[in-house]
Amino acid sequence: MDTLDKCEPICEGAGPETAERVRNELLEDGAASAMAELFKALGDPTRIRMIHALSIQELCVHDLTEALGMGQSAVSHQLRYLRNLRIVKRRKEGKMVYYSLDDTHIEQLFLLTRQHLAHD
Repeated sequence: MDTLDKCEPICEGAGPETAERVRNELLEDGAASAMAELFKALGDPTRIRMIHALSIQELCVHDLTEALGMGQSAVSHQLRYLRNLRIVKRRKEGKMVYYSLDDTHIEQLFLLTRQHLAHD
């Protein structure tokens, strides 16, 4: 007999109170969508490399293109996407525009993910 053919005991759960309490504490749809969009943005290797570069120091588009070995148009496109999600911010100094991580939470997400992947 295949293990899939065996009957499993039916889980009856911890009771309706538990399910109701959890349901009442769940994220609202808007918050869940915003979080999913953030994780979607972090799901791209190019954007991860950009975030890593900007976690090292504030950079202009030219420096990012040189560091990442990418074209200016591609870097600008990714920066605009990351800026719209408030992952990076820009600062103008005369005609120069410098990019950095929007806040320490982004850096913490990046570092926690690296630590998670590094442990056995």
